[in-house]
Amino acid sequence: MASDDSASFVTFSVSSELFALPLASVREIIRYPTVVHAPLGPPALDGLANLRGTVLPILSLREIFSIPTVCADEATRVVVLDVGHPVGLVVDRMSNVMTVDLEHIVPADSIRTIASSELLSGVIHGEGRAAMVLILDVQSIVKQQMITVETSDSLHVSSASSQPIHKTTDIVGEESNETQLVSFLVAGQEYALAIEEVKEIVQLPEHITEIPQCGLHVLGVVSLRDRLLPIMSLRRMFSLPETELCETNKIVVVTPADGISVGLVMDSVREVLRVKNARIDPIPSILARSDKINEMQAICRLDDGKRIVSILDVQKLFDLTELLRIQAEAGITHMDDTLSKNSTDDEEQLIVFRVFNEEYAVPIESVQEIVRVPEALVRVPKTPDFIEGIINLRGEVMPVVDQRRRFGLPPAERNDRQRIVVFSIHSVRTGFIVDSVSQVMRVPASSIGPAPDVSLEQSRLIRRVVNLTEEKRMLMMLDVDSLLELHEVEELLDKTVTV
Repeated sequence: MASDDSASFVTFSVSSELFALPLASVREIIRYPTVVHAPLGPPALDGLANLRGTVLPILSLREIFSIPTVCADEATRVVVLDVGHPVGLVVDRMSNVMTVDLEHIVPADSIRTIASSELLSGVIHGEGRAAMVLILDVQSIVKQQMITVETSDSLHVSSASSQPIHKTTDIVGEESNETQLVSFLVAGQEYALAIEEVKEIVQLPEHITEIPQCGLHVLGVVSLRDRLLPIMSLRRMFSLPETELCETNKIVVVTPADGISVGLVMDSVREVLRVKNARIDPIPSILARSDKINEMQAICRLDDGKRIVSILDVQKLFDLTELLRIQAEAGITHMDDTLSKNSTDDEEQLIVFRVFNEEYAVPIESVQEIVRVPEALVRVPKTPDFIEGIINLRGEVMPVVDQRRRFGLPPAERNDRQRIVVFSIHSVRTGFIVDSVSQVMRVPASSIGPAPDVSLEQSRLIRRVVNLTEEKRMLMMLDVDSLLELHEVEELLDKTVTV
């Protein structure tokens, strides 16, 4: 134990140098964890990790000291510090804990080292390998690499006070006269559900537990966040030819009655659409009398009538008596229901997408549409590099941003998995190209917390993080209004209107 005239330190190596941290500042030492790479952060930020439910920003000391980086190996460790919030420092290997007399500690500026004296609080003079140990100044390192809470708070206030733009109505849609749909494919036919009917869209798991004495259209039950969910095949419900289930199949979760949720297996989910009500027609009366299309609610006409989407009625898809019997056979109670009323009050519904192998999320209500990337976009001269061009989305001219370039990430070749996610930013509809849209999901409010402030731009863009501890998964929640600066939106609007 250190006395009044001595101090204890944790020592470790970075490259060929030996460093030390005051023992009192070290919270714990862990192996290098799985990290989520946050865009627009400082170069020294390796990423964000899950530390028993807490979001841990991890900084690379090699990057801070301009030492060539190396891949983490068995000796690599992360020293977790407590600076009011946890921060991890990546080190090459741990050494030991040492107690030294204060008289052996000299000022940092008296010795020339690889580390700037501004980041050191002193140097320990010893013997042997520990002849010179550099003592890191924790506060100086964190201050240099991460913005302060006060700075981020003031930034949040100024961003929230931005006023919407009202220069033109060519791009801004009349939301009251529009309907938002989720479209999907089954046996080559496109169907849709009103977005408020869709509770989640999740991947089809590898294992499905069969339920005895149920219809052929009932595939079984799956576990969704520790609750049982009965799933049915829409192909079988519509008496369509069967195909083997694969990774493109998705489960669309709906709630046809209070306390009852069902998963519908689709061939694939196609788009999230926002269409004008004038393009939605009721089922023709001569067809509405047919029992075979009783599940249809309306028909949506797109692309000048060349594309027909059948809108399904969730209540008419299912027989309530059958659903109750399925629940009884599977041992599902109302309290077990995945999306029961008791749980939705404490949940948030998100759309999840990928950009450069990382997962991002936005509140579902902020998404206007999700559409495929067209074969060609019209380039607009003298616009920022991240502007891919403009498209005509059902009569509305809309600018499109390449989100990879916006984040300063390597470009990707166009492929079928990419989608354009459409937001309304300062009342201007803008599309953002993402690598893929993976799911619609509900997450407990308790799993959402503030993102660590690691840079001004990152703090403005990513203010919350979804930390799904049990799934070992972390989603970065984007602040939609901060995806573009106000002056960028104004410039885009001017360019778009004049094209």
